[in-house]
Amino acid sequence: MNPLIEDGEDVSYKAANGRQCGFKRGCPTFNGYDLELNFFSVSPEFIELTTGNPVVFGFDGEPIGYDDCSLKCDSGFAIELWAEVIGEECRENAQGQWIYFLLPWVTNGVLGDMEIGSEAVSLTLSGASRAGGGWGVGPYNVLATNAANAPGPMLTPIDESCHRRTFITTIAPPTAVCDYVPVTGPNCYTPTP
Repeated sequence: MNPLIEDGEDVSYKAANGRQCGFKRGCPTFNGYDLELNFFSVSPEFIELTTGNPVVFGFDGEPIGYDDCSLKCDSGFAIELWAEVIGEECRENAQGQWIYFLLPWVTNGVLGDMEIGSEAVSLTLSGASRAGGGWGVGPYNVLATNAANAPGPMLTPIDESCHRRTFITTIAPPTAVCDYVPVTGPNCYTPTP
């Protein structure tokens, strides 16, 4: 995740004799993150959700691949990442600790170079974060909601001006699935235009 920051314009005030009598540093603008994610195992559904490229189905209706088509800049997705924290758990009843990363709106998903050979194939996905996304507190249980480590959604919604949220959680990442999973529930919201 590389931050995209546009330098602000500095303003210098000069007197009639040419000497500087005032200076104001320009305020930089944060435009989001350029993302590069490496995957060693992906499904056709994952490719469709992240790039907008359509799935190819087999005779039985099961996804077997995908098409590479024109770039779809009008679609987007959210991505959640967990990184295990090595060391002592800080909470009672914890079964481990993870750093949780949420990017609630990623756009311009593009697959990178692919090298096919005798070694394992991995895919690189690049994209860019955007503010917003309507994530709210999210549809998933990612945070302890009490001292007994009961899992629940985030306690506060991510602001519509934010590109990323990061925190330590004692709730383990979910079991991976390759099929489409509908996102429903009252925890996400549709941003107002």
